[in-house]
Amino acid sequence: MGEYLDVLEADDIKDGEMKEVNAAGHGILIAKVGGKYYAVGNRCTHMGARLVDGTLEGMIVTCPRHGSQFDLRDGSVVRWTKWSGLVASVGKLIKSPRQIATYKVKIEGSRVLVEV
Repeated sequence: MGEYLDVLEADDIKDGEMKEVNAAGHGILIAKVGGKYYAVGNRCTHMGARLVDGTLEGMIVTCPRHGSQFDLRDGSVVRWTKWSGLVASVGKLIKSPRQIATYKVKIEGSRVLVEV
């Protein structure tokens, strides 16, 4: 079990937004969806792009570089790149799909804390 670190004022992020924070050397993406906060690794596991620069649709964050998609709830891969056909198959052989890290979140007063 890790330690909870204060990373953000809860009011600093609106519903449907993402922000990047740093907690104990970890680059973490904080997203607020449906009034609930989620914390995941901010780097795409495909080619390392910053996910905060991508898009958020519901619970799905899309990488700005190659369109890989991840579920905020558990870090699972929804789509491994936006490529299709043979290019996608070869790409998966070179670098297999890997989920992103997830972090536990809790709210204390008006602060968002993440377990690292």
